[in-house]
Amino acid sequence: MSQSTPSIYNGRYELRSQIARGGTAQVYLAHDILLDRPVALKVLYPELSADTSFVERFRREAQAAANLSHPNIVPIFDWGESGNTYFIVMEYVDGEPLSALIRTQAPIEAAQAANAAADVAKALSYAHRHGVVHRDIKPGNILITHDGQVKVTDFGIARAIGADEQATQSGLVMGTATYFSPEQAQGLEVDGRSDIYSLGVVLYEMVTGRTPFTGDTPVAIAYQHVREQPPTPRSIIPTIPSALEAIILQSMAKLPAERYRSADEMRADLDRFVRGQTVLAAPPQEAYSGPATEVISARDLQDRLAATAPAEELTEQELERRASNTRRWAIGAGALVIALIMLIVFGGQQLGYFGGKLYYNVPSVVGMRPAAAVQAIKTAKLTVVERNVAGTVANEHTVIAQSPDGSGTLRSGSPVVIIVAGAAPSARVPAVITKTVTVAETLLTHAGFRWLAVPVASVSANTHQNEVIKESPAGGVRLPKGTLVTISYVQNHTVIVPKIANDSQVQAGAALVKANLNVGTVTNAYSPTVPLGEVISTSPAIGSTVKQGASIDLTVSTGPGVVVPSLIGDSEAQAVATITGLGLRAQKGAPIGVTTAGYVGNVAAQRVVGSTAKVGDQVAPNSIVVYRIGVETNSGTTGTSGAGFPTATVTTTPNPFG
Repeated sequence: MSQSTPSIYNGRYELRSQIARGGTAQVYLAHDILLDRPVALKVLYPELSADTSFVERFRREAQAAANLSHPNIVPIFDWGESGNTYFIVMEYVDGEPLSALIRTQAPIEAAQAANAAADVAKALSYAHRHGVVHRDIKPGNILITHDGQVKVTDFGIARAIGADEQATQSGLVMGTATYFSPEQAQGLEVDGRSDIYSLGVVLYEMVTGRTPFTGDTPVAIAYQHVREQPPTPRSIIPTIPSALEAIILQSMAKLPAERYRSADEMRADLDRFVRGQTVLAAPPQEAYSGPATEVISARDLQDRLAATAPAEELTEQELERRASNTRRWAIGAGALVIALIMLIVFGGQQLGYFGGKLYYNVPSVVGMRPAAAVQAIKTAKLTVVERNVAGTVANEHTVIAQSPDGSGTLRSGSPVVIIVAGAAPSARVPAVITKTVTVAETLLTHAGFRWLAVPVASVSANTHQNEVIKESPAGGVRLPKGTLVTISYVQNHTVIVPKIANDSQVQAGAALVKANLNVGTVTNAYSPTVPLGEVISTSPAIGSTVKQGASIDLTVSTGPGVVVPSLIGDSEAQAVATITGLGLRAQKGAPIGVTTAGYVGNVAAQRVVGSTAKVGDQVAPNSIVVYRIGVETNSGTTGTSGAGFPTATVTTTPNPFG
């Protein structure tokens, strides 16, 4: 572990040791503190985590793979972000990768290899039925437990890396070139049959101890996957059963249409082989050797005929008759020989002998209509082998592949295989509005449609994060499979604080919940305009845009305030009656010295406790109003006020409450 690698991820997964390092991530043995169990923690390299588009693809692929539950698939438990990178948490498999077994034990016994490959095919069949293609089947991604159980790992990682890129970019081959299919090498669309090809390569390596193609660079290996046929397994190890060789070669056919139609078909053939039954895979064709044709001259023919005649005494007439017959036979034989020679010369010219043309350029017919393609190939003195597959919206009723391609030459009469796409099958577009974007993508994939997910911002109170709010074409319409369906889903969801001023506190709370917001702190305040119990204001303010789920603070009215009355000059009884009559509380303060005769014995000063309110200002109901009775300045009165406040010698002061 490097010093920059955190020892605990998500506060839950404690790293113990590094167990592997691959092209996209480092794998650690970790301990799940919460569930007290060992797990495998795969940490992506920081350069991948910095790519936001990759992280989004990785998230979706991890979610899709996490939904796979099969005995031969390593399950994904969790995934998340920590620091500046992302990680996934998988079951820890106590065993070793198949690559290690191949290095130490290959060639592996045929039945044992077939059993292991059948288990991998089971895992692939399950994943393919759930819309997940592995794209990187190789010995390093196949784990063998100590009790012999086979488990496949790393579903979806290859797609996350190369989902939007071609298989080759600037000479760099994405993926594991030794094991990927010809269509991957060419950057073409892949499906479950690409996994079948890769499994065939793995099985080839298990039983022969070597890979079918080698090279100095990934590009060189990729070229061989596309253009060259591998040595047959039995040419390397003659004891390999021919039935197993047939299974390997069919799974490694260059054209997807010539491989097994599904991983389950391949598994069934492997099971037949293990049980000693006849497999359905066609055995490799042996080199054809036709019968030799001997060409002889008329003189040789006559000599051979003469040599077969019995020795006997003949009359002169008989000799003449036989001589005449011999001449007739010689003439007939000569004519036959001439015809045979002409036939040989003509046939030889067609094969490039006797001055005839031997090789012809292979025309490129991909993208043509079938009739035009057939005509072009026949014009080139080659023969046509036409095979049909189900079409898509983009390629129906056209040639979508040929073998060999149109970049070389072939001997006259050699076959050119063309793959013709038929009419695209149709289906109803699933209705995915209001579903999460992950569910929508899964439904569209299973229905046979391509999809494009577009994130949009939304301020509607009726939508949620990651919810699909728009679909084009609309759900329910029957369209050819392969049609692109665009879905818009909510990302960075925001809402507007609703208008809840003058609503009751209960009404305001209900309106916030409906807008996917929460009630925050509630503060009470009096208001001259807002009735008791109604909302005066909010924070953030009404009409503000906030994130979904934010807390909104409320200020609720305690009713209108009370206007501070003027008590100066009133008698004590009048002042107390005025204060209490307004819903305020009266409190007598210490006497205050005055010089004005009219204030002696009456209220000479007043204030509201805890407030700077003046006469005419509004204060909260039940506020305390302190009043002071005026006395002559030289009376020397001391004592305690009716409110219990200490008093002192009364003197005139310009700020009696200061």
